[in-house]
Amino acid sequence: MQIMLRYERKYLVPNYLLNDLRNRIRGFVREDIYATANGKGLPEYTVRSIYFDSPDLINYHEKHAGLKHRRKLRVRSYNKFAPEKEVVLEIKRKLENRVRKHRSSVSYGNLDKLLESGRVEAYLDLSHSKNPARSLEDARRFFFHYKLKPFLPTTLVTYEREAYHGKLNAGTRITFDKNIRSKNYPSLDELFSEENMRYLFKDHCIMEIKYFEDEMPGWAKGIVQEFRLRHEALSKYVIGYDVNKSFAHY
Repeated sequence: MQIMLRYERKYLVPNYLLNDLRNRIRGFVREDIYATANGKGLPEYTVRSIYFDSPDLINYHEKHAGLKHRRKLRVRSYNKFAPEKEVVLEIKRKLENRVRKHRSSVSYGNLDKLLESGRVEAYLDLSHSKNPARSLEDARRFFFHYKLKPFLPTTLVTYEREAYHGKLNAGTRITFDKNIRSKNYPSLDELFSEENMRYLFKDHCIMEIKYFEDEMPGWAKGIVQEFRLRHEALSKYVIGYDVNKSFAHY
């Protein structure tokens, strides 16, 4: 089975443009079915990620150096804490201007046991996986890189994501990541914490356009040009680390 690589384009958008952008994309998108309406009727959910890096911050420096092939390790979950909450082990690989993700799920209560022991067969949750063999392989891949350096929890990044899918282009996705905040050197049990977070931007959010085709859909490209948005290499991990690094310590 062929693995499709996704293009991701990020734009730093002033908050005052959000309503205009929502109105402009409305005819081309539908709301994300996994998002729940907030008090303002927006398809929104909270994304919570802990990024891992080596003690000498190899991933951080690779991003600053502009390497075209690199990877990031993170654990991710959504919304509020629940006793049996699932978290995703994820490797996000950047291959020049495209992205591939390796993902597998584990119960939040078993996360520290899995990372300590490496017993992915014992702790991995394959019950909802569409491809259990691939999920198991991806978990082993995650643990290999996690232990190779070794890696440590380095930055917690949290934000509200407003998400839409293309009507005409099913693989196209537009998201607005808002209220992006971070904290350095969290423990694993702080994934759902909101304490001591610092905001990455005062009056901006990040808009992402994601698609599989070799060309961005014409309607999306037209909106980018209409609003004079500039494609930028925005890393929430790197920016989130930077806003906190004067307070960082092991």
